[in-house]
Amino acid sequence: MMLWPRRSVLCLAVLVIAAAAWAAHANEAFPFGSELMLDTPPMHGSKRVPMIEIEDDGTAVLDLWCASAKAQAIVGDATITIVPGVVLPPAQPCEPERQARDADLLTALAQVTGWRRHGDLVELSGPAALRFHLMTN
Repeated sequence: MMLWPRRSVLCLAVLVIAAAAWAAHANEAFPFGSELMLDTPPMHGSKRVPMIEIEDDGTAVLDLWCASAKAQAIVGDATITIVPGVVLPPAQPCEPERQARDADLLTALAQVTGWRRHGDLVELSGPAALRFHLMTN
């Protein structure tokens, strides 16, 4: 008869520990100073994939499909605002399709309002969701 209460207490303890671990994992810190690569394949004829890097002070570098840009970011617990700044011209001429994709990505980044992290995945939310992988090499 005494086994049932002990098992109940053990099951409850396991559930509390699992819930705490899940909550801690869901509230991972923003990866300041790390390169984040857009979760998309490279465009035809290139190996380049857009990346962003946001520092603790909010300065950011955006490497787009073709060009690069400086930006300013404000990162809160679950919120983020990215304000693109000066776009640096590409070192080499770029096709119109890549230029259009750069403009689309800059617009999407300027419209993000939230973020969440799950391990090496960082999702930026807004009108268009953007998924980035934390570069761990």
